[in-house]
This record gives sequence, C-alpha cells and structure tokens, in this order.
Amino acid sequence: MIIVTGGAGFIGSCLHAALRRRGLRTVIVDRLREGVKWRNLLSHAPDRIVSPEELPEFLEDAPEIQAVFHMGAISSTTARDGDLVWHSNVTLSQFLWRWCARHHVPMIYASSAATYGAADKPEMFLDGVDNISHLKPLNLYGWSKQSFDVWVKRELQSGNAAPPQWAGLKFFNVYGPNEYHKGSMISVVKVKYDDLQKGFAPKLFRSDVPSIPDGQQMRDFIWVGDVVDVMMWLFDHPKVSGLFNCGTGVARSYLDLAYAVCDAAQRERAVEFVDMPEKLKGQYQSYTCANMQRLRDAGYENSFTSLEDGIHQYVREYLMKPEPNL
Repeated sequence: MIIVTGGAGFIGSCLHAALRRRGLRTVIVDRLREGVKWRNLLSHAPDRIVSPEELPEFLEDAPEIQAVFHMGAISSTTARDGDLVWHSNVTLSQFLWRWCARHHVPMIYASSAATYGAADKPEMFLDGVDNISHLKPLNLYGWSKQSFDVWVKRELQSGNAAPPQWAGLKFFNVYGPNEYHKGSMISVVKVKYDDLQKGFAPKLFRSDVPSIPDGQQMRDFIWVGDVVDVMMWLFDHPKVSGLFNCGTGVARSYLDLAYAVCDAAQRERAVEFVDMPEKLKGQYQSYTCANMQRLRDAGYENSFTSLEDGIHQYVREYLMKPEPNL
C-alpha cells in the first residue's frame, strides 16, 4: 500500500496515476470538497481516500505501507494565514517523518524552489541540506517549506531516527494536466492558453526589477511527467536519500513560454504587458534555475522535456481535448 498525501491535487494525482499503472494499491490523503478535484482521479480511483484529520487514526491500524509520498500542502504563494500554513505544511510533515522513522517506511516529500527567495544566479540554487540554512524565502509558503527542510537537517544532525529512505524535492515551476482546480495558482501555461481562448493576446507582467526587461523574467519550467519520473525513480532506488532540486536545469523567459503556447495553439505570436499586482511586488521570483547536479550524481539519467515540447504536449493532448485530465 502506498500513501499519497495531496493525491487528488495536481502533482499528487499525476503521481497516483503512475502508481496505479504499476498495479500498486493506494490511499490518498486529501479533501475533495464540492469542486471538480475528483475528476483528477476519474481514470484511476484509489483504494481509499482519507482526510488529513483522519490520517493519525488511519495509521494506527494501517496495513503494511511501502512508502509515503507527501505532496499535500497549502501551496498558494499569496497565502496569509500563517497558523494554517504552519500546521498544514510543517506540523503534518513532521508527524509523517516521525511515523515513517518509527515504522521504517520511505518518505518522499515536496519541498519547493520558493525556498530560494531572491536568488538570481545559477550558482545560488544549490540543493542538499548543507546549503539551506542561509536561504530567505520571499513569502509565507516558501518559508514554511524552508522551515521543514531546516527541521529535517536538525533531525539528521541530532542523530534522531529518520526514515530508511527520505527525499525532499524542490519543485520548480511545474505545469501539465490535472491542475485545473488550482484557481489563482494554476500554471502560467494554462493561464496563457486561456487568454488565447478568450480572444486575447497572452498577458505577461511587466518586470518590477529595473535591470530585467519586460517578458525576460526567467523560470525553470518543468513538465509534470518529468516530475513523476523523478519520484518513481526514487521509489525504485531506496538507497538514495537527500534534498534535491527538481527542475530541468534550464531557465526560460516568460516571453519564450507565451510564444510556445501561441505556437502550440496555432495562433499568431503576440503578448500584452500588464502591471504586476501590488500583492506580488517584492515577493516575485524573477529568476529560477535548478542546479541538477546532485540528482545526476545520485544516478538519475533521464532527460528532461524541453519547454516547447512540454507545452505542445500539454496544449495538443490535454487542453484542446474535451476531457483534459490525465
């Protein structure tokens, strides 16, 4: 049995699909509520869905657990409720770490590139627990992810029990199917495609950094299928532990992304620049680029999908289909 927290969400449901394709039994820890999130599980229903509140009781009498994939979190970069974010992103993570350590169960969890804050050079995006204490995230979400990473470092340094395998993944800008429920946190690719569908040119934020031209803010955009491949590789290599970046290692501009969406949708290349919302100013990462050497050194050899190929696949095989979910 595999536990996937956040398993009805974007990355979690794509991972869950891969686990089910292998014939593995699964328990999803999530809330479906009244929205359309259930559609992310339409083609691969789990054996059981457990709410986060029910998880401690469920684990008391759980069947044999092979691994815990902890993807669940409040992932909004504009979240304001610090108590709720701490409880969801840190306290629950600590509980699962300790449970996995006691029961000798591997744990793979979601960290975030938001932990890097205002880093603006490739050499500043170094993963591994030895390179995190100085990081200063720009928002509450990034701080919560950083807080758990630092807590893990302290646990390891203190010699406390750890899961037999543990891996934190600093996800960069992930895009792909099953994100449709995410509202304001949906990927830029989907937002630009929606602009086109409404008859508008894709809108991009003007730069709030004087040295960066409009549209030349750069991020490391990664196709969700590549993210799932990394997690499944870790699952298959139980001797690999550590805190790893999960990006492509290539930074691309928002202008590149907008043009790739236009090309995939077979529309004329065009963009419109708009002012950045006040709530994002000072909290917006204008550059991210994953240093992937640590994962490569651990033995991961798969290539990563290019931005153009990933966007073409997303637009043509999902967004342009009447039933776009994985």
